[in-house]
Amino acid sequence: MIDSTAAPSPPPAVSPTARSSAAQERAPIWELEEITKTFPGVIANDSVSIRLYPGEIHGLMGENGCGKSTLIKTLSGAHQPDGGRILRQGRAVTLDNPIVARSHGVATVFQEFSVVPTLTVAENIFLGRLPMHRGQVDWRAMRDGAVATLNRMEIDIAPDAVVGDLSVAEQQLVEIAKAIAADASMIVLDEPTTALGIQEIDHLHALLRRLKAQGRAILYISHRLDEVVEIVDVITILKDGKVVSTAAESEIDIRYIVSAMVGEVGEHYPKQRNAGTEPLLEVRDIATDNKVAGASFDVRRGEVFGLGGVLGSGRTEIVHALFGVDALTRGELRVGGKPVRFDSPTDAIAAGLALVPENRKFDGLFFNFTAAPNITIANLAGLSPRGVLSLRREDEASRRLVDRLDIAGGAQEKTVDYLSGGNQQKVIIGRWLFTGADIFLLDEPTQGIDIGAKIAVYRLINELTAAGKAVVLVSSDHDELLAMSDRIGVVRHGAIVDVVEAAKLDKTDLVRSSSGEPA
Repeated sequence: MIDSTAAPSPPPAVSPTARSSAAQERAPIWELEEITKTFPGVIANDSVSIRLYPGEIHGLMGENGCGKSTLIKTLSGAHQPDGGRILRQGRAVTLDNPIVARSHGVATVFQEFSVVPTLTVAENIFLGRLPMHRGQVDWRAMRDGAVATLNRMEIDIAPDAVVGDLSVAEQQLVEIAKAIAADASMIVLDEPTTALGIQEIDHLHALLRRLKAQGRAILYISHRLDEVVEIVDVITILKDGKVVSTAAESEIDIRYIVSAMVGEVGEHYPKQRNAGTEPLLEVRDIATDNKVAGASFDVRRGEVFGLGGVLGSGRTEIVHALFGVDALTRGELRVGGKPVRFDSPTDAIAAGLALVPENRKFDGLFFNFTAAPNITIANLAGLSPRGVLSLRREDEASRRLVDRLDIAGGAQEKTVDYLSGGNQQKVIIGRWLFTGADIFLLDEPTQGIDIGAKIAVYRLINELTAAGKAVVLVSSDHDELLAMSDRIGVVRHGAIVDVVEAAKLDKTDLVRSSSGEPA
């Protein structure tokens, strides 16, 4: 495993990045001057200075734990700085709380959703600022405003839909719609594309470019380096709470960004080819009541089989069907050549399947537990001689996996909500290693984690396949899917319409095939 805490080697000398001509002609709309924020035992932000200009998309990069989240919470009024100043159009302001920040024109879309699942899309978009008429909520105006915002974003979500009934990706779009509808002069986007497909990302980027042309300032945080390089005008890079590369110095180049963040790590996608010929998982014409409508494919020992498709194509639903989350209405599964039937995830686990879910917060982890019970929860029988759980055995087993997976120090003592996203993913993978699983279903395994943690996950995938395990990989990051898969099953409307060697596909081919567009 890589040591993501290692200091980066000095990046190569580069020429200053030219600021956009529109920004050069204007004064900064927001300035963070020497912002310092400390927590017990930790300096989260150490004299951080950033200038944000109207008509500019400013990238903020860094590994998990570098201080990005603390900084944007300070800008959004959720945290108060211990030192430094925040200036709006040259004047110092105090952002006592998020309401004050919004009144100054700051709209923030956090990585962790703040939608209310029991309310409609329209109600969520206008939450906290409902349109009123004669002392009553103007429901028609609210709905019309929501429709207008959704149309501007070019997304097809019904304003009357209950948010809790939407997919994770659709909920993320509702979060972004809230910021767009607020008509803010500064929009902060924290991992806005984690659950979006390539077409949805293209629509969002087109919208951001229109907002930029209108003179908005946009602060853009993402771990997807390819999209950052495509969309931002300038970049500030943080490490250990400090600015290690300012906007004026940074090259908008993947190699430079990785070097500044984590040092030289070699290949971005360190793929190993370990696929054999023996089918470990055989899927024949499966269907469910939840979008799966005829999926057939095999996954071989040592193979990474990717599921590629646009948002809503049914990739996650296929994975859920394989893991017994959704009951099959037809079709057959075979594991190791033997027919199996899964009436629940318990049956799938017993047959050697493992699921790393798309949403680790709600479906993957027990956030009030430390790493140990999170790792051992799926195989307590292995720790329970005479039917009594041995805490000593649990501690020993979890420590071995924490060391093996290079999970951050303190994971045995801290609850997992204090771990970074990458370490949380490792905890879930550790759970399935502890069960001795042979088939790993990885649904967006690198969503919302930094480049160092991503490479660690890729190397874990290599370790699994080298050991003869089979991996089914779902990823909305098409570069990742193409680079790390051996073969890809193209998913359209819940069915596998083609299976192609990954080396013979590119992003354009993948999107066309999964959306049904002609070549």
